[in-house]
Amino acid sequence: MAIEINLDMMLVKKKMRLTELSERIGISITNLSLLKTGRVKGIRFSTLDAICRELECQPGDILEFVPDYV
Repeated sequence: MAIEINLDMMLVKKKMRLTELSERIGISITNLSLLKTGRVKGIRFSTLDAICRELECQPGDILEFVPDYV
């Protein structure tokens, strides 16, 4: 897939653990872990909104388009 998820980098920048983010936004650690590792097919805007709010970032800081041909 051409979309990469950079959630782990944002967590490091904000010095936050996945568990803490999970508790703050009310999404299971399992679902966030799947998102972090890129094993999901999609993400709800409400989830993206909650993540961006807590990490004080933009959606483009978490999602990145990387063409397959590169």
